[in-house]
Amino acid sequence: SLTSLFQKPMKIVIFGNSGSGKSTMARQLSEVQGCAHLDLDVLAWEPDVVPPQRRAFESSASDIRAFMHREPHWVIEGCYADLLAVALEQAGELVFLNPGVETCVANARNRPWEPHKYSSPAAQDKNLTMLVDWIRAYDQREDEFSYRAHRHLFDAFKGKKREFTSNARHD
Repeated sequence: SLTSLFQKPMKIVIFGNSGSGKSTMARQLSEVQGCAHLDLDVLAWEPDVVPPQRRAFESSASDIRAFMHREPHWVIEGCYADLLAVALEQAGELVFLNPGVETCVANARNRPWEPHKYSSPAAQDKNLTMLVDWIRAYDQREDEFSYRAHRHLFDAFKGKKREFTSNARHD
């Protein structure tokens, strides 16, 4: 169980491809351990801008640092290597969820509606084809969302770290 895997005081960064289980694990840890949860999606993008546009890095980074300063125990999750690096300034543990692209695709197809990201289930479903294509390009991309960027982040971190290659860790 997650309670036996992670102990307080908790300052954990969880990352991986879209659909890897980041939000699920972070939400479970937050509930079980009673700590704050930050989904970087809410800080990374300009609100109500179509098409979506990333916020300025320094604005997002400032919000992350304010969150870490305000909260004594936290879980921060996302797929943005540049923003995750900010969270790693204070993280005690790093978790790389890397269950494979097809598992991520299946998870994305089965995810419940995310009201903090989409105005309706229909709006979320409308984005699914693009999301699946984006998930499948994980190994080929060279941006801050890529396997390459995530592997570098994981390998460079000198603190406690774990890589999960299966979603079975939730049992």
